[in-house]
Amino acid sequence: MGVDILWFMPIYPISETKKKGSLGSYYAVSDFRNTNPKFGSLSDFKAIIEEAHTLGMKVILDWVPNHTGWDHVWIKNHPDYYTKDAAGNITDPLNEHGQSMGWNDVADLNYDNMNMRDEMVSDMIFWLKEHQIDGFRHDMALLVPLDFWQTIIVKLRAVKHDLFMLAESEIHDHLNQDCFHAIYGWSLHHTLNAIAQGKKKASAIDEWYAYDRPKASKGLFMQFTSNHDENSWSGSEIERMGEAHKAFAVLVNTLDGIPLTYSGQEEPMPKRLEFFEKDDIGFKNYNYADFYTKLNTLKHDNPALWNGNYGGQIKRIMKDDNVFSFIREKDGNKVTVIINLSKQKQTVVSDDDINGTDIFSGKKVSFAKRAECSLAPWEYLVIK
Repeated sequence: MGVDILWFMPIYPISETKKKGSLGSYYAVSDFRNTNPKFGSLSDFKAIIEEAHTLGMKVILDWVPNHTGWDHVWIKNHPDYYTKDAAGNITDPLNEHGQSMGWNDVADLNYDNMNMRDEMVSDMIFWLKEHQIDGFRHDMALLVPLDFWQTIIVKLRAVKHDLFMLAESEIHDHLNQDCFHAIYGWSLHHTLNAIAQGKKKASAIDEWYAYDRPKASKGLFMQFTSNHDENSWSGSEIERMGEAHKAFAVLVNTLDGIPLTYSGQEEPMPKRLEFFEKDDIGFKNYNYADFYTKLNTLKHDNPALWNGNYGGQIKRIMKDDNVFSFIREKDGNKVTVIINLSKQKQTVVSDDDINGTDIFSGKKVSFAKRAECSLAPWEYLVIK
């Protein structure tokens, strides 16, 4: 499918103590240095990594730095590694008001304890050295002190200089302080949901670029139409975006940033996956595999769509409240994207000559300057 990075959600053993549902949460980890035997062994996972590397892909592992399951060995051997209440009892994660966040299947880690920090880093290094993973996606990185990230990034890069770090966070200092390569684009994602549901217009995307994106002076945003949290708690991209979901997939794959394709989107998978129970995607037809392959391949092969300074800046064209259009150009490579982000037919006027081939239809596309371009509801053109 043209994918460059495989993100494995937590593969560790799941805590049995206080678990939710029959499966439990894969974020309630009982051992940071082992695999869930229901998934396979450490050697099985190592073989997957080696095969991925042979195929030219990188592998990142979901890491859970904010908490552990209640039967993690630290609970018994190092209770001082955890947050405690006034009575000396280990607590589940609390909000800024000292109230439970409802995650009572996990125990909150105490980042005032330097020994805990050291062991956490040691466990990460285990995966870098022993299994040659390429980086981490850090769960709830926003709840962990910034100085922890500032400290460990130096230690981790000493082991693997080209380490990749993704934070579940929208804290801009996670990028500005060089702790992570990418953070989540949640605010833009919520804007896209609102546009799909008719609550906002496409021009709201310009507001994100004007007011939110500049807060990060370096680094990237991971953009998406779905992920495991959004699917389970808010619905699949089909449930949230309806017929518009492919138009928004085109958008997040051609904007600057790192696009995420969540497992099952290539099928597609209209249902919500159970979070605490075993559930299956039900792969069968892969109806959208070609669609995502074309997007991923274009992103990989065309320098205009590369990230940061390696790719082209977004130059808005045909500015309109309902149609979002732009050009990205780099070293003679050019991609033009025109998307109707509304449920009505729209007509815009070209403000330049546009010529090329649409990557989906394979047809030649040509618009002279000041020519009209009519688009059906949620129609998109990606011209190279």
